[in-house]
Amino acid sequence: MDSSFLSFSLLFISLCTADGFMHMRVIHCLFNSTDLNDIEFTDSYVFNKLEYIRFSSSVGEYVGYTELGVKNAENWNKDKSLLAQMRAQKEGVCKQHVDSYSSGVLTQSVKPSVVLTSSTPSSGKHQSMLVCSVFDFYPKLIKVSWTRDGQEVTSDVTSTDELADGDWYYQIHSHLEYTPRSGEKISCVVEHISLKEPLVTDWDPSMPESERNKIAIGASGLILGLILSLAGFIYYKTKARGRILVPSN
Repeated sequence: MDSSFLSFSLLFISLCTADGFMHMRVIHCLFNSTDLNDIEFTDSYVFNKLEYIRFSSSVGEYVGYTELGVKNAENWNKDKSLLAQMRAQKEGVCKQHVDSYSSGVLTQSVKPSVVLTSSTPSSGKHQSMLVCSVFDFYPKLIKVSWTRDGQEVTSDVTSTDELADGDWYYQIHSHLEYTPRSGEKISCVVEHISLKEPLVTDWDPSMPESERNKIAIGASGLILGLILSLAGFIYYKTKARGRILVPSN
């Protein structure tokens, strides 16, 4: 699991619309594993976007951040029964939600999709560069490597970090600079928890990508032209059958 903390929140809002004041209570469960020691419970009170008091299970009592918050913290911390209840919230509130959240969401995985393209390197000693772009995978941990005629390539390879898409999915891009050889086979190999076996995508060097695009566009234009010609021919024949021939005098 990612070492950074994950969280879920409970939000309670009381709003006074007449004067435009907002009072908010936010409960967070922060965690990086399902172990109780890796969970932190926080209960914050916020007035007009300003947090003025917070209980944190790692501290074990209330802490004030404003004059009002400090006074309330002093009074609430004198109530041993209240502190005992709050300290029990980490297990009573967070633990069950973290277990459910972890098994229902964090253990799921999504298979990646791979796009293999070529480009010309901006500099360097090699003539060509391949880019293996891996999209829409979860979780974050992934391995992208290259093989050339079945042997793993370890030099002239650069990769980005796993980039978050902002929707729980990730993407990564690996670059291979190389000098083409006749008859060779170059592949991008992706290993991920969602895959039963490595996903291998072979590069087809039979034609540069720009030429393949030109042929695809030309073929599309040819097919469209044939369709229009056929439609015109059918229209002409239909109209011809509908004519009445008038004999001339």
